[in-house]
Amino acid sequence: MLQGMQAQLSPTRKDDARVMSGIDVFDSRLESVVRGAVLERLCIGATWGEGPVWLREDDSVLWSDIPGNRMLRWSQRDGMSVWRNGVEFTNGHTREANGDLLHCSHGLRAIVRTRAGGCGIDALVRDEIVVDRFGGRRLNSPNDVVVRSDGTIWFTDPPYGIASDREGHKAPSEQVANHVFCYDPQTGQLHAASAAVEEPNGLAFSPDETVLYVSDTSAASRTDGSGNHRIVAFDVDGTTLAGMRLVADISPGLPDGLRVDRQGWIYTSSEDAVQVLLPEGNLLGRIAVPERVGNLTFGGVQGDELFIVATTSLYRIRLHTRGAQRT
Repeated sequence: MLQGMQAQLSPTRKDDARVMSGIDVFDSRLESVVRGAVLERLCIGATWGEGPVWLREDDSVLWSDIPGNRMLRWSQRDGMSVWRNGVEFTNGHTREANGDLLHCSHGLRAIVRTRAGGCGIDALVRDEIVVDRFGGRRLNSPNDVVVRSDGTIWFTDPPYGIASDREGHKAPSEQVANHVFCYDPQTGQLHAASAAVEEPNGLAFSPDETVLYVSDTSAASRTDGSGNHRIVAFDVDGTTLAGMRLVADISPGLPDGLRVDRQGWIYTSSEDAVQVLLPEGNLLGRIAVPERVGNLTFGGVQGDELFIVATTSLYRIRLHTRGAQRT
């Protein structure tokens, strides 16, 4: 059972739970996955939500309200509550094989771990720093994180959390590039896997973990309409990445967060929908969402529930597929 703070926020009324939304199918292969699917708004109350992670122990979801400097929790039984306040502007999250919870902390400029106990993840457990420096210099602001089946921790490190005090603490960058990093807990070594992505953001492995997809959202920090809003793919070569190639430019909006299902399809955020892509980038369809989408994750007992964090709200849609990496 997950333990945490139970200060209730704005629950969704029962008659508001089903959200009017459309599913646009551009390729017939998507029809069997979205057949009968309905988007539900589970709760509201965030300022800007990010980084959802599903916790199997009690079928709940944790996610970040970055400007609110807190983490939120939702479960079917308990509804929505504040799980932690004063979290140093966490963003992305994931689980390790033993159940420990990893956080990307903008404020600490670090990857942070909450150890799992016999009852799962406890909000009152003191966190520990996993890694916060590369080459003797502080990281920028880790943004999203995934764990490979060999235990290595992969994360992106753009400057968004040090650009202002809204989502972290304003500070100059100490790094020479915005890296995709690989941390090996067995050796304690942090490897710069790639510096080829201008502003790396979301990331996800292919089902066989031979490919890492990374979003480049440098358009988010530009006011002149330039910059990237694309997903690229790399071949995984040990602790490094090689062979970068374009998967797709995402429009409208940005591919902030992304996940992959068990057949290798990519589910990515955008301005007004979750877009579904083939590994080579062909657009299969889109699941319309009435708010700007920040991030998403697969969860549920069967792994077939797609939880979507979009601006103020948490949404869910049940699909006829499962996430590639089970948590």
